[in-house]
Amino acid sequence: MCGIVGYIGNKNTSEILVDGLKELEYRGYDSAGIAILQDDKIEVFKALGKIKNLATKVDDSKFKIQNSKFSIGIGHTRWATHGKPTELNAHPHLGEYSYVVHNGIIENYKELKEELQNAGHKFVSQTDTEVIVHLFEFYFNQNNDADLSFAQTIKRLEGAYSILLITKSQKDKIFFMKHGSPMAIAKGKNDDEIFFASSDAPLIGYASDVVYLEDGVSGVATSSSLTFSTDVSWTTLPDSKQFAQKDGYRFFMEKEIYEQSDVITDSMMGRITDEEIIFDEIDSNIINGINEIKICACGTSYHAGLTASYLFERLTKVRCSIEIASEFRYKEPLLNKDTLFIVISQSGETADTLEALKMAKDAGLKTIVVCNVDNSSMTRVADTTILTRAGIEKGVASTKAFSTQTVILWMMALAFAKQKNVISQEKLKSEIKTLREIPNSLKVEDSIHEKCRRLSKRYLHGHGFFFIGRDVFFPLALEGALKLKEISYLHAEGYPAGEMKHGPIALADPELFTIALMPQHLHYDKIKSNVEELSARDSTICAISPLDFDLADDFIKTKPANHYMLEFFEMLIVLQIFSMEITVRLGNDVDMPRNLAKSVTVE
Repeated sequence: MCGIVGYIGNKNTSEILVDGLKELEYRGYDSAGIAILQDDKIEVFKALGKIKNLATKVDDSKFKIQNSKFSIGIGHTRWATHGKPTELNAHPHLGEYSYVVHNGIIENYKELKEELQNAGHKFVSQTDTEVIVHLFEFYFNQNNDADLSFAQTIKRLEGAYSILLITKSQKDKIFFMKHGSPMAIAKGKNDDEIFFASSDAPLIGYASDVVYLEDGVSGVATSSSLTFSTDVSWTTLPDSKQFAQKDGYRFFMEKEIYEQSDVITDSMMGRITDEEIIFDEIDSNIINGINEIKICACGTSYHAGLTASYLFERLTKVRCSIEIASEFRYKEPLLNKDTLFIVISQSGETADTLEALKMAKDAGLKTIVVCNVDNSSMTRVADTTILTRAGIEKGVASTKAFSTQTVILWMMALAFAKQKNVISQEKLKSEIKTLREIPNSLKVEDSIHEKCRRLSKRYLHGHGFFFIGRDVFFPLALEGALKLKEISYLHAEGYPAGEMKHGPIALADPELFTIALMPQHLHYDKIKSNVEELSARDSTICAISPLDFDLADDFIKTKPANHYMLEFFEMLIVLQIFSMEITVRLGNDVDMPRNLAKSVTVE
């Protein structure tokens, strides 16, 4: 996810901005930039790659801010959503006399851009962000009032955004707005300094008091004043930078579990309306002539792909198969040009998946990569890239990668179904309505987390776990078992619930723990019967369901929902937290489990 910093004061502004961006590196980025306004001159520096590349550019320019000189500045680390990672697309974005940095996505940027181009404004980037600065100048050229122009600008924006804007027309001010993306403002230890950042980390050491903006709050800052559009509450900054990077959570994995609700919103933003799914990245004819969809991935991404295989066949009426990338390469696969080949990878660098993609490409298949990192190896090979926009994952055990991949693939299935005219408009609108409810399903309820924490102490022994589910809840069971294995080092297996009686039930006894996924809206009676068979053989049952189940030894009650996929995502949260809390009790490293790496870039 992108990061923002800003500064008003009389110290070395470029140094403060660059240091602040370094503190935001943990959020993930592909480019960075700063803009500094001093007197009537704006200096801008941008660089691809690491912050050190930006720092080198600033140093090589010999640009310096004298301590006695007042200046203001804004900075940004970009995670590409619209437009490739290039210096031209890096922030800050400029108009004729103003600059802006922005986190989030402007959903209506195309309409605004067309309107501004018709009014004579020239655009130089591929980003949605650039419309903000042009819209501000469009209004300022009419009314010559910067405060009014900024208010008019933010009123026109749709989507999620945190914004810092500076302009030569008001060279002592930073205009700000927060809506859907985080922003904090801090008062410096000296009275004439103001700091802005996307999280606590860049502020620690410079300030002691901070306000975390709520959605809809805007305002303007000078060296001597802060004006907010509504009342705000100040609080004390934490002392630890790492604690700040974790946003107060104990572990990065915990933070990433909790932020899934927000990143899912980012994944869908600009791609969903009330009546259709829109992927600008995908050629509208891509599904034409396709008789099979083949998905290829490893690990957690494989589980997302397996989930998607149910949804593709159910919605698009196209045969869909799923391949483990590390096996696919050696089976001498039959690849036909009427097959759409989809690979999934959080990093875009997974070696086995990359080689499978190259095989499909060489065979002349249409290829798509669902990925979280633009300009990665897979994005350079595949015909089409769909970015999940999950932001960086620091916990080795993937959490938000799985949820964003699953949502993106579900949306693709709906888009293809519409293109093939195999879904009614009523059904499509109903599915879209459900998609919009997913962020709420992914919000972690305090009661659920506490229940998982209390139950975790009962699951630290035994000879193993069975995670069982049916339909899309089978791949979810696989993912739940994988999470537990990865971080707790306890043996766990995921099974289709109906397969238990075909051998695995022989293991059932009180020391075998069964985690049963029992959704109300998908084969509930079938899986209930499977769980009853295990209970009759004395397996310890932990049931996860919105419906009470008398035979459960332990029960985690989820919220009622009107669609099985909403149940899917709420149960995902339960499984992730349950595994984490067991791991905490065992004393293992939650974020860095033994023997594992975040990206498997070798065979």
